[in-house]
Amino acid sequence: MPSVSPLIPGWKAEQERRAGLVKIRPLDPLPRFVAGVDAAFSGDKKTIYAVALVYDRLEQRVLEVCKVAQSLSVPYIPGFLSFREGPAVTAAIMGLKHPFGVICFDGQGYAHPRRCGIACHVGVELDVPSVGVAQSVLIGEFKAPRKKAGSTSPLIDPKKDEILGCALRTRDGVKPIFLSVGHKIDLPSACDLAMACVTRYRIPEPTRQADIEVAK
Repeated sequence: MPSVSPLIPGWKAEQERRAGLVKIRPLDPLPRFVAGVDAAFSGDKKTIYAVALVYDRLEQRVLEVCKVAQSLSVPYIPGFLSFREGPAVTAAIMGLKHPFGVICFDGQGYAHPRRCGIACHVGVELDVPSVGVAQSVLIGEFKAPRKKAGSTSPLIDPKKDEILGCALRTRDGVKPIFLSVGHKIDLPSACDLAMACVTRYRIPEPTRQADIEVAK
């Protein structure tokens, strides 16, 4: 792959531009149909596989799956994963036929050094409500939420005393997940959505099912 060092200043500027376009507002009512997105890479790191699906949270089942494979032209650089995954992920989302009201990304949203993780990056590009549903922290600090399902604690950037997202306990006593807004949603709505999509597993179904599909 060619060197991307000359591209980084432009990437930073683009992340800052998109972060400035993020809209934070309640998502009410919560959509019945929720898109889930995940991506994986081939063993030689030359191909990306992206999955987007539509999950019916009332019937608790997947209605549609779209898979995309693309050649990779961008290496992994921390903080710029959206430029590596974004094109394939966007293509998979655009391939969905069934309507949906929000996208759950297996990754970060606002909880990013430049406040533009993939949930913001793609959410702004497509101008759709989006949420980052991460299993680990990229930046920020938090205190463990209470053990009861639905408990939260803020994920904070201590340098700026800014709330980036939250740690959410989806089931009693399990490890928390980490939510951050992407676009056209606020943090309380993101928490309500995640809990509305949890069944008997720790991970909300839209991203859990996308992870299963991308591994097939």
